[in-house]
Amino acid sequence: QVQLVDSGGGLVQAGGSLRLSCAASGRTFSSLGMGWFRQAPGKEREFVATISGSGSSVYYADSVKGRFAISRDNAKNTVYLQMNSLKPEDTAVYSCAARIYSSIHSDERRYAYWGQGTQVTVSS
Repeated sequence: QVQLVDSGGGLVQAGGSLRLSCAASGRTFSSLGMGWFRQAPGKEREFVATISGSGSSVYYADSVKGRFAISRDNAKNTVYLQMNSLKPEDTAVYSCAARIYSSIHSDERRYAYWGQGTQVTVSS
């Protein structure tokens, strides 16, 4: 079992920045591929970013490429999502997820464990 706790969401103006954190416990963190997903009201959950267990591989959705950065600190069992140049359309509940394989993946069905989510609201 893996427990994930998301934090760092909030209200920010367009153009601003936020950093989300996801603390993991219950399994060797470096063996887990991690991802961030988001769900806006009335929309399906969508992929945002993913990082491999070692941190050497990352992949982003086109909508956030160049603005968001995923990283991890395996000593702290934590994955981060740095979000810059935020836009109103980034408003959503952001959730981190873990998969039992260390490789990256953009398909939410490949993730077995999920955080509770943290709200990000970007005002125009």
